[in-house]
Amino acid sequence: MSSVPRLVVAAPSSGSGKTTVATGLMAAFAARGLAVSPHKVGPDYIDPGYHALATGRVGRNLDSYLCGTELIGPLFAHGARGCDLAVVEGVMGLYDGAAGEGELASTAQVAKLLRAPVVLVVDASSQSRSVAALVHGFASWDPEVRVAGVILNKVGSDRHEAMLREALDASGVPVLGALRRAPQVGTPSRHLGLVPVAERRAEAVEAVAALAARVGAGCDLDALFALARGAGALPGAAWDAAEAVGPSSATRRTAPGGTAPITPEAADGVRRVAVAGGPAFTFSYAEHAELLTAAGAEVVVFDPLRDERLPEGTGGLVIGGGFPEVYAPELSANEPLRKAVAELAFAGAPVAAECAGLLYLARELDGQPMCGVVDATARMHERLTLGYRDAVAVTDSVLAAAGTRMRGHEFHRTVVEPGAGPAPAWGVRAPERRVEGFVQSGVHASYLHTHWASEPGVARRFVERCLTS
Repeated sequence: MSSVPRLVVAAPSSGSGKTTVATGLMAAFAARGLAVSPHKVGPDYIDPGYHALATGRVGRNLDSYLCGTELIGPLFAHGARGCDLAVVEGVMGLYDGAAGEGELASTAQVAKLLRAPVVLVVDASSQSRSVAALVHGFASWDPEVRVAGVILNKVGSDRHEAMLREALDASGVPVLGALRRAPQVGTPSRHLGLVPVAERRAEAVEAVAALAARVGAGCDLDALFALARGAGALPGAAWDAAEAVGPSSATRRTAPGGTAPITPEAADGVRRVAVAGGPAFTFSYAEHAELLTAAGAEVVVFDPLRDERLPEGTGGLVIGGGFPEVYAPELSANEPLRKAVAELAFAGAPVAAECAGLLYLARELDGQPMCGVVDATARMHERLTLGYRDAVAVTDSVLAAAGTRMRGHEFHRTVVEPGAGPAPAWGVRAPERRVEGFVQSGVHASYLHTHWASEPGVARRFVERCLTS
């Protein structure tokens, strides 16, 4: 049972200032000496990077579409274990969720699953008395959602703030902060949203510090913490990677120097999984590395922009999402690493590639030579492909047996031609029925981002196929 104080930062719509307020609150509370657990509703990878910078802890996602509603509480409790406060940033508008799925994957649903109070961030720049009607509507729409406070954003002046507060006096929802209109605080955007922290570390540190000062000065931190403490206990056990993975098909024992179980076949060697990182590959869920470790792997991060070799003894490779299109010339110029990746893949080692990883494994990206593992070309495209997907494994692979059903998410402005190989990775039901991705030897490459906590056997299956060193 988790009793960590918690609150959800939501808004009527995207662009209201959720990330500004949530990140600023995390940093401001951390500056007070609190251990703050950062969370993000939905599949977003970029905001959690800023959350991690603000708190010094791993930013974690809570996505009831990808993971199922039953895992929201356990995953939250796992991430928030031992913390003084948890701040959960919402997604889109408070009641917006997966298209055609009602409240599924909405901030409101996650707030109810966490039994957490909601603080509504309202863009007040073009309204005064109408703010009361807006807040009343959001607070009364679903009686199970407790909208317990408002933070007014983009307030024009002292007089404007006074008008807003007067209008909200009768709403029963207290104003817990007011932030003046201000230029964007050093968080530039591009084709898929904010620029990730890994690409602008020094500037990101300054931006988060500025957010902490601004939000800390404009919000009643004591009242917000008191609100969070009123959330009460959350029943159920915390998620545990080792318990989720379970035993392999062979008897397992403990690896030397640690608690990660390994199979007897690997007793004389190490199953080392190299995970792509650095500025070009920033998209990953923390639970993936935890599941790989629990399944008996030693996880080692490498940077395809700078490292000319894979980590010594690499027996499996995971290349997640990111922005290889931004770094195509640099990735292409690192020919020794491209050759090493291709050699590992052609030797039959398991390789799991999602989105950016698929582009990196292709023959070329925007005309720049890549690894040449997958017989396809990739290029930037003007159209944004975005949305949740229901998928079924079409071909047996290092990740899943044919017929395995998983849910995923697509988020890219690139196109791969052809979109699927002779042995596709997934059959996707929406928005149109199609096959997608590539399975060949030990390679599983696809545009689909998945959350392995929903199907932890994926990690066990992958590790058991890793080469040992």
